[in-house]
Amino acid sequence: MAKTSIKPLFDFVLIRPLEAEAQTASGIILPDSAKEKPQMGEIIAVGPGRVTPKGEKEAVVVKAGQKVMYKKWAGNEVKQGDEDLILVEQKDILAIVE
Repeated sequence: MAKTSIKPLFDFVLIRPLEAEAQTASGIILPDSAKEKPQMGEIIAVGPGRVTPKGEKEAVVVKAGQKVMYKKWAGNEVKQGDEDLILVEQKDILAIVE
């Protein structure tokens, strides 16, 4: 896992999206313009959590190294070097993929 200089704040999670499928189940090769935006990725950094309006600390339940599924249009795309990453809030993560 590559070290990142981006350190998420609050309950934000930095994700490296997994590559979209380049071929359909029937064997048709898809051009880049037809590929679906990936909804799965590997967590590379996690913020410390957020403070609720009542002043309680809410921890982040995911950790670096896990593979997750996130909402399709969630987050903000960021670039680190030549790598495209996505920064999402913890609430936009739908599941941990094992």
